[in-house]
Amino acid sequence: MKNRILMAVLSLSAIAATGCIGFEHESTPTGPTAAGSGSLIGNWSSSNLIPAPSSCTDFKWNVTEQTPVSAKGSFSASCAGDLKVTGTAQGEFTTSGTITWSGQANATAPGLTSCAVTLTGTAELGVDSIRIPYAGDTCLGTVSGVETLRR
Repeated sequence: MKNRILMAVLSLSAIAATGCIGFEHESTPTGPTAAGSGSLIGNWSSSNLIPAPSSCTDFKWNVTEQTPVSAKGSFSASCAGDLKVTGTAQGEFTTSGTITWSGQANATAPGLTSCAVTLTGTAELGVDSIRIPYAGDTCLGTVSGVETLRR
């Protein structure tokens, strides 16, 4: 009888233990780590220095804050019509490894006091670069293009 009770207890223990084996907790990271590029903090810039008539170039982005889901900082660029643009940009990381971003800035040019500039786009994170398609409005008209930023 003792052997049967011992076998029953051991059997129940084995069944209970089997039910616990295989329990796993997984999480899916978001942000640059999920895309494989690590921290974005620091300075990024493009190398194209001559803007086309309806584009911006010479982008510089200084990422000052980053969380697991977003990044933000200051940026500057040169846009069509000799506009010198400075402002702030922020973006949210998507699960597909891109950054949905927006920027607000002011621009100046010879003979022009100041004008508002808004830019938006969906950036693509690379191993050592950020490809930034953008579109937006300036006081001199619309702008659009693609810039690639590197450290």
